[in-house]
Amino acid sequence: MENVKLIAMSGASGFVGSNMCREFKKNGWEIIALGRKEFALPTEELAKRLQGVDVIVNLAGAPVISRWSEEYKKVLYESRITLTRKLVSACKLLAKPPQLFLSTSAIGCYSATGTHTENDNTLADDFLGHLTRDWEQEAFRAKEFGCRTAIFRFGVVLGQGGGALAKMLLPFKLGIGGTIGNGRQPFSWVHIKDLTRAFEAAITDSTYEGIYNMTAPHPTTNLGLTKTLGRALSRPTIFPVPEFVLRLIYGEGAQLLTSGQTVIPQRLLDNGFQFDFPSIEEAVADCLQS
Repeated sequence: MENVKLIAMSGASGFVGSNMCREFKKNGWEIIALGRKEFALPTEELAKRLQGVDVIVNLAGAPVISRWSEEYKKVLYESRITLTRKLVSACKLLAKPPQLFLSTSAIGCYSATGTHTENDNTLADDFLGHLTRDWEQEAFRAKEFGCRTAIFRFGVVLGQGGGALAKMLLPFKLGIGGTIGNGRQPFSWVHIKDLTRAFEAAITDSTYEGIYNMTAPHPTTNLGLTKTLGRALSRPTIFPVPEFVLRLIYGEGAQLLTSGQTVIPQRLLDNGFQFDFPSIEEAVADCLQS
């Protein structure tokens, strides 16, 4: 795709989206940000906004780390599935649909046991597992009108100035950081710079299609992350957060913090994608640079 000029992006104002927009503009790509206002339009009107767009990048979705009331589960569902459905339906109305529909999902689709690649895995049979699968199904409808479709399943995204790391840093800087529970739960993550480069690769290389794990090649554990942060900040990490406290705060949503998945980005590696931050030590060191 040599002539990419115009990219429409949902979730452009979020931590991942704003980082991505900044880098994409350096490539000379123009971004149309799709926000609440655009998604409130009738599908026909949304389609008019998408005219001439070469690529759709679909990042939208309400924050998952929250208390999952039945009401909030609906918000999680609609901000992903309903929104993606509308976006695909709008693209379908175009005389010249985008060449690429690049959507997101999450490694929460995998079970907490075992090691998962794209082709060898066990899927989770819980709320998050079903949410991610329904989300992916909606995105894959873009294939029906000949649009190349790729889906990146995100691990925890680490970067400066936002995302998961920003929430973790304060207790560590105060010397009261520690593991969550026993710290043995897997922690599959990716540096925002690698994530953005992988999106650029998918946009410019037409062989990218289907599902990709968006995680660094060396997953760690919650304990591994805790120790790395403690060393990088020269702070003790002796205050574990008991799991029951998180359950009191987040209810069912606590599972995002108390369990995790071991995920390998096999298809990115097979594509020859080179990670600038393959290990948690390199990623944390870069994220903490002032």
